[in-house]
Amino acid sequence: MGRSFGFLLSSTALSNLADGVLKVGAPLLAVSMTRSPTLVSLAGAAATVPWLLLALHAGAIADRLDRRRIMVVANVARAAVLSLAGLAALLGLLDLWVLLAAVLLAGVAEVFADTSAQSILPMTVPQNHLTRANGRVSTAQMIGNDFVGAPLAGLLVVTLPAVVFGAPALLYGAAGLLLLGMRGTYRMDVPRAQGRPLRRDIGEALRYLWSHRVLRSLAVTAGLLNLANAAYFAVFVLWAVGDGSRIGLEPGEYGLMTTAFAVGALPGSLLSGWAAGRFGEFRALVGCWLMTSLLLIVPVVVPSPWTLYPTAVLWGVAGAAGNVLVISARQRLIPAGLLGRVNSAYRLVGMGGMPLGAALGGVVAEFAGLGAVLVGATGVCLGGVGLVWRALSDRISRPLTSAPALSDISGSR
Repeated sequence: MGRSFGFLLSSTALSNLADGVLKVGAPLLAVSMTRSPTLVSLAGAAATVPWLLLALHAGAIADRLDRRRIMVVANVARAAVLSLAGLAALLGLLDLWVLLAAVLLAGVAEVFADTSAQSILPMTVPQNHLTRANGRVSTAQMIGNDFVGAPLAGLLVVTLPAVVFGAPALLYGAAGLLLLGMRGTYRMDVPRAQGRPLRRDIGEALRYLWSHRVLRSLAVTAGLLNLANAAYFAVFVLWAVGDGSRIGLEPGEYGLMTTAFAVGALPGSLLSGWAAGRFGEFRALVGCWLMTSLLLIVPVVVPSPWTLYPTAVLWGVAGAAGNVLVISARQRLIPAGLLGRVNSAYRLVGMGGMPLGAALGGVVAEFAGLGAVLVGATGVCLGGVGLVWRALSDRISRPLTSAPALSDISGSR
Protein backbone atom coordinates (compact mmCIF):
# COMPACT_ATOMS: atom_id res chain seq x y z
CA MET A 1 0.00 0.00 0.00
CA GLY A 2 3.00 2.28 -0.19
CA ARG A 3 6.08 3.38 1.72
CA SER A 4 4.31 5.82 4.05
CA PHE A 5 1.70 3.25 5.10
CA GLY A 6 4.50 0.75 5.76
CA PHE A 7 6.23 3.10 8.19
CA LEU A 8 2.90 3.96 9.82
CA LEU A 9 2.05 0.28 10.23
CA SER A 10 5.50 -0.52 11.70
CA SER A 11 5.25 2.37 14.15
CA THR A 12 1.76 1.23 15.13
CA ALA A 13 3.03 -2.28 15.82
CA LEU A 14 5.77 -1.04 18.18
CA SER A 15 3.62 1.51 20.01
CA ASN A 16 0.88 -1.06 20.56
CA LEU A 17 3.37 -3.58 21.88
CA ALA A 18 4.25 -0.90 24.43
CA ASP A 19 0.53 -0.32 25.08
CA GLY A 20 0.05 -4.03 25.73
CA VAL A 21 2.81 -4.19 28.34
CA LEU A 22 1.50 -1.08 30.10
CA LYS A 23 -2.19 -1.98 29.85
CA VAL A 24 -1.75 -5.30 31.66
CA GLY A 25 1.35 -4.45 33.69
CA ALA A 26 -0.11 -1.40 35.45
CA PRO A 27 -3.18 -3.17 36.97
CA LEU A 28 -1.03 -6.15 37.97
CA LEU A 29 1.42 -3.82 39.71
CA ALA A 30 -1.54 -2.13 41.41
CA VAL A 31 -2.84 -5.52 42.62
CA SER A 32 0.58 -6.20 44.13
CA MET A 33 0.26 -2.97 46.14
CA THR A 34 -3.39 -3.18 47.25
CA ARG A 35 -6.44 -5.49 47.09
CA SER A 36 -8.91 -2.59 47.32
CA PRO A 37 -11.22 -2.66 44.26
CA THR A 38 -11.52 1.13 44.35
CA LEU A 39 -7.77 1.71 44.32
CA VAL A 40 -7.09 -0.96 41.69
CA SER A 41 -9.79 0.53 39.45
CA LEU A 42 -7.94 3.86 39.54
CA ALA A 43 -5.28 2.36 37.27
CA GLY A 44 -7.89 1.93 34.55
CA ALA A 45 -9.40 5.35 35.24
CA ALA A 46 -6.01 7.09 35.04
CA ALA A 47 -5.37 5.62 31.59
CA THR A 48 -8.68 6.82 30.17
CA VAL A 49 -9.52 10.11 31.91
CA PRO A 50 -7.33 12.09 29.44
CA TRP A 51 -9.83 11.14 26.70
CA LEU A 52 -12.55 12.90 28.66
CA LEU A 53 -10.49 16.04 29.18
CA LEU A 54 -8.47 16.39 25.97
CA ALA A 55 -10.09 14.48 23.10
CA LEU A 56 -11.74 17.53 21.51
CA HIS A 57 -8.58 19.63 21.69
CA ALA A 58 -6.48 16.79 20.27
CA GLY A 59 -8.81 16.51 17.27
CA ALA A 60 -8.79 20.23 16.57
CA ILE A 61 -5.00 20.32 16.76
CA ALA A 62 -4.77 17.28 14.44
CA ASP A 63 -6.75 19.24 11.81
CA ARG A 64 -4.46 22.29 12.17
CA LEU A 65 -0.97 20.81 12.46
CA ASP A 66 1.05 18.09 10.76
CA ARG A 67 -0.42 14.84 12.07
CA ARG A 68 2.84 12.91 11.76
CA ARG A 69 4.72 15.48 13.88
CA ILE A 70 2.03 15.28 16.57
CA MET A 71 2.50 11.50 16.71
CA VAL A 72 6.30 11.81 16.92
CA VAL A 73 6.11 14.30 19.81
CA ALA A 74 3.51 12.18 21.64
CA ASN A 75 5.64 9.03 21.38
CA VAL A 76 8.75 10.83 22.62
CA ALA A 77 6.75 12.25 25.54
CA ARG A 78 5.49 8.79 26.51
CA ALA A 79 9.03 7.42 26.33
CA ALA A 80 10.30 10.15 28.67
CA VAL A 81 7.52 9.72 31.25
CA LEU A 82 7.86 5.96 31.44
CA SER A 83 11.66 6.14 31.61
CA LEU A 84 11.33 8.23 34.76
CA ALA A 85 8.79 5.79 36.22
CA GLY A 86 11.15 2.89 35.50
CA LEU A 87 13.96 4.72 37.23
CA ALA A 88 11.70 5.28 40.26
CA ALA A 89 10.98 1.54 40.37
CA LEU A 90 14.70 0.70 40.24
CA LEU A 91 15.37 3.11 43.11
CA GLY A 92 12.57 1.61 45.21
CA LEU A 93 10.45 4.77 45.00
CA LEU A 94 7.52 3.24 43.12
CA ASP A 95 4.20 3.31 44.96
CA LEU A 96 0.57 3.37 43.83
CA TRP A 97 0.51 7.14 43.36
CA VAL A 98 3.67 7.21 41.25
CA LEU A 99 2.18 4.39 39.19
CA LEU A 100 -1.06 6.31 38.66
CA ALA A 101 0.80 9.50 37.72
CA ALA A 102 2.86 7.66 35.09
CA VAL A 103 -0.22 6.00 33.60
CA LEU A 104 -2.10 9.33 33.56
CA LEU A 105 0.68 11.23 31.77
CA ALA A 106 1.19 8.42 29.26
CA GLY A 107 -2.56 8.53 28.66
CA VAL A 108 -2.40 12.25 27.85
CA ALA A 109 0.16 11.58 25.12
CA GLU A 110 -1.92 8.64 23.87
CA VAL A 111 -4.91 10.90 23.19
CA PHE A 112 -2.88 13.02 20.77
CA ALA A 113 -1.08 10.05 19.20
CA ASP A 114 -4.19 7.94 18.60
CA THR A 115 -6.35 10.82 17.36
CA SER A 116 -3.72 11.78 14.79
CA ALA A 117 -3.12 8.12 13.83
CA GLN A 118 -6.75 7.51 12.87
CA SER A 119 -6.82 10.81 10.97
CA ILE A 120 -3.55 10.25 9.11
CA LEU A 121 -4.33 6.78 7.76
CA PRO A 122 -6.76 7.98 5.02
CA MET A 123 -3.92 10.26 3.82
CA THR A 124 -1.68 7.24 3.16
CA VAL A 125 -4.02 4.86 1.27
CA PRO A 126 -6.83 5.23 -1.33
CA GLN A 127 -10.36 5.32 0.08
CA ASN A 128 -11.30 1.97 -1.48
CA HIS A 129 -8.47 0.35 0.51
CA LEU A 130 -9.50 1.79 3.89
CA THR A 131 -11.11 -1.36 5.30
CA ARG A 132 -8.14 -3.51 4.25
CA ALA A 133 -5.65 -0.98 5.65
CA ASN A 134 -7.58 -0.69 8.92
CA GLY A 135 -7.65 -4.48 9.09
CA ARG A 136 -3.86 -4.60 8.89
CA VAL A 137 -3.50 -1.83 11.46
CA SER A 138 -5.94 -3.59 13.77
CA THR A 139 -4.03 -6.84 13.36
CA ALA A 140 -0.78 -5.09 14.31
CA GLN A 141 -2.52 -3.54 17.30
CA MET A 142 -3.87 -6.88 18.49
CA ILE A 143 -0.54 -8.66 18.08
CA GLY A 144 1.26 -5.95 20.02
CA ASN A 145 -1.38 -5.27 22.66
CA ASP A 146 -2.55 -8.79 23.40
CA PHE A 147 -0.57 -11.51 21.67
CA VAL A 148 2.87 -10.35 22.80
CA GLY A 149 2.58 -7.36 25.13
CA ALA A 150 0.05 -8.72 27.61
CA PRO A 151 1.73 -12.06 28.46
CA LEU A 152 5.09 -10.30 28.51
CA ALA A 153 3.70 -7.90 31.11
CA GLY A 154 2.62 -10.82 33.31
CA LEU A 155 6.17 -12.17 33.30
CA LEU A 156 7.80 -8.77 33.87
CA VAL A 157 5.66 -7.99 36.92
CA VAL A 158 6.93 -11.15 38.57
CA THR A 159 10.59 -10.81 37.57
CA LEU A 160 11.49 -7.11 37.30
CA PRO A 161 8.72 -4.54 37.78
CA ALA A 162 10.91 -1.65 36.54
CA VAL A 163 10.89 -3.14 33.04
CA VAL A 164 7.09 -2.79 32.95
CA PHE A 165 7.90 0.90 32.37
CA GLY A 166 11.34 0.63 30.76
CA ALA A 167 10.36 -1.68 27.90
CA PRO A 168 7.42 0.49 26.75
CA ALA A 169 9.64 3.57 26.97
CA LEU A 170 12.08 2.06 24.46
CA LEU A 171 9.27 0.90 22.18
CA TYR A 172 7.56 4.30 22.12
CA GLY A 173 10.85 5.96 21.29
CA ALA A 174 11.45 3.55 18.39
CA ALA A 175 7.87 4.07 17.16
CA GLY A 176 8.46 7.81 17.02
CA LEU A 177 11.66 7.37 15.00
CA LEU A 178 9.92 5.13 12.45
CA LEU A 179 7.39 7.86 11.70
CA LEU A 180 10.22 10.05 10.44
CA GLY A 181 10.49 7.71 7.46
CA MET A 182 7.09 8.83 6.12
CA ARG A 183 7.58 11.17 3.17
CA GLY A 184 5.73 14.42 2.65
CA THR A 185 3.58 16.54 4.91
CA TYR A 186 0.42 15.41 6.66
CA ARG A 187 -1.27 18.71 7.36
CA MET A 188 -4.74 19.46 6.03
CA ASP A 189 -4.83 22.34 3.56
CA VAL A 190 -8.07 23.81 4.91
CA PRO A 191 -8.45 27.62 4.82
CA ARG A 192 -9.41 29.19 8.14
CA ALA A 193 -9.85 32.72 9.35
CA GLN A 194 -6.67 34.21 10.78
CA GLY A 195 -6.58 33.78 14.54
CA ARG A 196 -9.73 31.65 14.61
CA PRO A 197 -10.20 30.32 18.17
CA LEU A 198 -9.77 26.60 18.73
CA ARG A 199 -13.22 26.45 20.35
CA ARG A 200 -14.86 27.35 17.03
CA ASP A 201 -13.21 24.35 15.36
CA ILE A 202 -14.39 22.18 18.24
CA GLY A 203 -17.93 23.55 18.04
CA GLU A 204 -18.08 22.85 14.31
CA ALA A 205 -17.12 19.22 14.92
CA LEU A 206 -19.67 18.75 17.69
CA ARG A 207 -22.46 20.16 15.54
CA TYR A 208 -21.54 17.90 12.64
CA LEU A 209 -21.46 14.79 14.84
CA TRP A 210 -24.76 15.53 16.56
CA SER A 211 -26.59 16.33 13.30
CA HIS A 212 -25.43 13.11 11.59
CA ARG A 213 -27.86 10.38 12.64
CA VAL A 214 -25.60 7.39 11.96
CA LEU A 215 -22.51 8.85 13.61
CA ARG A 216 -24.54 10.09 16.58
CA SER A 217 -26.18 6.71 17.16
CA LEU A 218 -22.90 4.83 16.87
CA ALA A 219 -21.15 7.26 19.23
CA VAL A 220 -23.81 6.97 21.95
CA THR A 221 -23.82 3.18 21.74
CA ALA A 222 -20.02 3.04 21.81
CA GLY A 223 -20.11 5.26 24.90
CA LEU A 224 -22.42 2.88 26.74
CA LEU A 225 -20.38 -0.17 25.71
CA ASN A 226 -17.08 1.40 26.73
CA LEU A 227 -18.42 2.68 30.05
CA ALA A 228 -19.73 -0.78 30.93
CA ASN A 229 -16.59 -2.57 29.73
CA ALA A 230 -14.39 -0.17 31.70
CA ALA A 231 -16.33 -1.01 34.87
CA TYR A 232 -16.18 -4.74 34.05
CA PHE A 233 -12.46 -4.99 33.37
CA ALA A 234 -11.39 -2.53 36.07
CA VAL A 235 -12.35 -5.15 38.66
CA PHE A 236 -12.15 -8.30 36.56
CA VAL A 237 -8.50 -8.71 37.54
CA LEU A 238 -9.71 -9.26 41.14
CA TRP A 239 -12.26 -11.82 39.91
CA ALA A 240 -9.58 -13.67 37.96
CA VAL A 241 -6.18 -13.31 39.71
CA GLY A 242 -5.01 -14.46 43.13
CA ASP A 243 -5.77 -17.10 45.74
CA GLY A 244 -8.98 -15.41 46.84
CA SER A 245 -10.33 -14.90 43.32
CA ARG A 246 -13.11 -16.93 41.71
CA ILE A 247 -10.99 -18.11 38.77
CA GLY A 248 -7.66 -18.42 40.60
CA LEU A 249 -5.20 -17.38 37.89
CA GLU A 250 -1.56 -16.47 38.42
CA PRO A 251 -0.41 -13.10 36.97
CA GLY A 252 1.26 -14.84 34.03
CA GLU A 253 -1.91 -16.80 33.31
CA TYR A 254 -3.91 -13.57 33.30
CA GLY A 255 -1.60 -12.31 30.57
CA LEU A 256 -2.40 -15.46 28.59
CA MET A 257 -6.08 -14.47 28.66
CA THR A 258 -5.25 -11.45 26.49
CA THR A 259 -3.11 -13.70 24.28
CA ALA A 260 -6.24 -15.79 23.72
CA PHE A 261 -8.07 -12.58 22.89
CA ALA A 262 -5.41 -11.82 20.25
CA VAL A 263 -5.69 -15.32 18.77
CA GLY A 264 -9.30 -14.47 17.96
CA ALA A 265 -8.60 -10.85 17.03
CA LEU A 266 -6.25 -11.74 14.18
CA PRO A 267 -8.87 -13.49 12.02
CA GLY A 268 -11.51 -11.06 13.26
CA SER A 269 -9.59 -8.07 11.88
CA LEU A 270 -8.88 -9.74 8.56
CA LEU A 271 -12.43 -11.08 8.09
CA SER A 272 -14.15 -7.78 8.77
CA GLY A 273 -14.14 -6.83 5.09
CA TRP A 274 -15.76 -10.15 4.16
CA ALA A 275 -18.41 -9.71 6.84
CA ALA A 276 -19.24 -6.20 5.59
CA GLY A 277 -19.59 -7.46 2.02
CA ARG A 278 -21.69 -10.46 3.02
CA PHE A 279 -24.06 -8.89 5.55
CA GLY A 280 -23.62 -5.14 5.13
CA GLU A 281 -21.55 -2.98 7.49
CA PHE A 282 -24.49 -2.19 9.77
CA ARG A 283 -25.60 -5.78 10.38
CA ALA A 284 -22.02 -6.98 10.73
CA LEU A 285 -21.17 -4.24 13.24
CA VAL A 286 -24.28 -4.70 15.39
CA GLY A 287 -23.75 -8.47 15.30
CA CYS A 288 -20.19 -8.05 16.58
CA TRP A 289 -21.30 -5.72 19.38
CA LEU A 290 -24.06 -8.14 20.40
CA MET A 291 -21.66 -11.08 20.50
CA THR A 292 -19.07 -9.30 22.66
CA SER A 293 -21.81 -8.18 25.07
CA LEU A 294 -23.28 -11.66 25.52
CA LEU A 295 -19.86 -13.19 26.12
CA LEU A 296 -19.25 -10.96 29.17
CA ILE A 297 -21.54 -13.14 31.27
CA VAL A 298 -19.64 -16.38 30.61
CA PRO A 299 -16.75 -15.92 33.13
CA VAL A 300 -19.36 -14.93 35.74
CA VAL A 301 -21.61 -17.94 35.27
CA VAL A 302 -18.74 -20.41 34.75
CA PRO A 303 -15.63 -18.98 36.50
CA SER A 304 -12.99 -21.38 35.18
CA PRO A 305 -9.84 -21.07 33.06
CA TRP A 306 -11.30 -23.72 30.74
CA THR A 307 -14.15 -21.38 29.80
CA LEU A 308 -12.27 -18.09 30.15
CA TYR A 309 -9.71 -18.72 27.42
CA PRO A 310 -12.18 -19.86 24.70
CA THR A 311 -14.40 -16.92 25.65
CA ALA A 312 -11.44 -14.56 25.23
CA VAL A 313 -10.83 -15.96 21.73
CA LEU A 314 -14.43 -15.18 20.76
CA TRP A 315 -14.14 -11.74 22.37
CA GLY A 316 -11.19 -11.17 20.08
CA VAL A 317 -12.98 -12.26 16.90
CA ALA A 318 -16.04 -10.06 17.43
CA GLY A 319 -14.25 -7.15 19.09
CA ALA A 320 -11.59 -6.75 16.40
CA ALA A 321 -14.04 -7.08 13.51
CA GLY A 322 -16.38 -4.52 15.07
CA ASN A 323 -13.51 -2.12 15.68
CA VAL A 324 -12.34 -2.26 12.05
CA LEU A 325 -15.88 -1.80 10.75
CA VAL A 326 -16.71 1.25 12.85
CA ILE A 327 -13.36 2.98 12.23
CA SER A 328 -13.60 2.43 8.46
CA ALA A 329 -17.17 3.74 8.43
CA ARG A 330 -16.16 6.92 10.28
CA GLN A 331 -13.28 7.55 7.91
CA ARG A 332 -15.65 7.33 4.94
CA LEU A 333 -18.52 9.33 6.45
CA ILE A 334 -16.50 12.28 7.82
CA PRO A 335 -15.07 14.88 5.38
CA ALA A 336 -11.26 14.98 5.28
CA GLY A 337 -11.04 18.52 6.64
CA LEU A 338 -13.16 17.59 9.65
CA LEU A 339 -11.78 14.11 10.25
CA GLY A 340 -9.53 14.86 13.21
CA ARG A 341 -12.12 17.00 15.01
CA VAL A 342 -15.20 14.86 14.38
CA ASN A 343 -13.23 11.69 15.13
CA SER A 344 -12.17 13.17 18.46
CA ALA A 345 -15.71 14.33 19.22
CA TYR A 346 -16.94 10.80 18.46
CA ARG A 347 -14.27 9.31 20.69
CA LEU A 348 -15.09 11.76 23.47
CA VAL A 349 -18.65 10.44 23.47
CA GLY A 350 -17.49 6.88 22.85
CA MET A 351 -14.59 6.81 25.33
CA GLY A 352 -15.26 9.70 27.69
CA GLY A 353 -17.25 7.50 30.03
CA MET A 354 -14.45 4.98 30.49
CA PRO A 355 -12.80 6.65 33.51
CA LEU A 356 -16.22 7.05 35.12
CA GLY A 357 -16.98 3.41 34.38
CA ALA A 358 -13.67 2.24 35.84
CA ALA A 359 -14.13 4.28 39.01
CA LEU A 360 -17.80 3.29 39.31
CA GLY A 361 -16.89 -0.37 38.94
CA GLY A 362 -14.52 -0.12 41.88
CA VAL A 363 -17.00 1.70 44.13
CA VAL A 364 -19.89 -0.66 43.34
CA ALA A 365 -17.64 -3.68 43.92
CA GLU A 366 -16.72 -2.36 47.37
CA PHE A 367 -20.38 -2.28 48.46
CA ALA A 368 -22.17 -4.85 46.30
CA GLY A 369 -19.42 -7.28 45.31
CA LEU A 370 -17.56 -8.08 42.11
CA GLY A 371 -20.38 -10.19 40.70
CA ALA A 372 -22.81 -7.26 40.78
CA VAL A 373 -20.43 -5.16 38.67
CA LEU A 374 -19.85 -7.89 36.10
CA VAL A 375 -23.54 -8.76 35.68
CA GLY A 376 -24.60 -5.09 35.65
CA ALA A 377 -22.01 -4.21 33.00
CA THR A 378 -23.30 -7.03 30.79
CA GLY A 379 -26.83 -5.66 31.07
CA VAL A 380 -25.73 -2.13 30.12
CA CYS A 381 -23.91 -3.48 27.04
CA LEU A 382 -26.98 -5.38 25.86
CA GLY A 383 -29.11 -2.29 26.36
CA GLY A 384 -26.68 -0.23 24.26
CA VAL A 385 -26.82 -2.71 21.39
CA GLY A 386 -30.61 -2.61 21.53
CA LEU A 387 -30.55 1.18 21.29
CA VAL A 388 -28.42 1.31 18.13
CA TRP A 389 -30.50 -1.39 16.47
CA ARG A 390 -33.71 0.49 17.24
CA ALA A 391 -32.24 3.81 16.08
CA LEU A 392 -30.98 2.60 12.71
CA SER A 393 -32.87 -0.58 11.76
CA ASP A 394 -35.48 1.38 9.80
CA ARG A 395 -32.69 2.42 7.43
CA ILE A 396 -31.91 -1.08 6.19
CA SER A 397 -35.18 -2.41 4.83
CA ARG A 398 -33.57 -4.03 1.79
CA PRO A 399 -32.97 -7.83 1.69
CA LEU A 400 -30.01 -9.23 3.62
CA THR A 401 -28.12 -10.16 0.46
CA SER A 402 -28.09 -6.52 -0.61
CA ALA A 403 -27.75 -4.86 2.79
CA PRO A 404 -26.34 -1.34 2.51
CA ALA A 405 -23.10 -0.06 3.90
CA LEU A 406 -23.19 2.50 6.68
CA SER A 407 -22.25 5.13 4.12
CA ASP A 408 -25.52 4.39 2.27
CA ILE A 409 -27.68 5.19 5.33
CA SER A 410 -25.99 8.38 6.41
CA GLY A 411 -28.79 10.86 5.64
CA SER A 412 -30.81 13.01 8.01
CA ARG A 413 -27.93 15.10 9.24
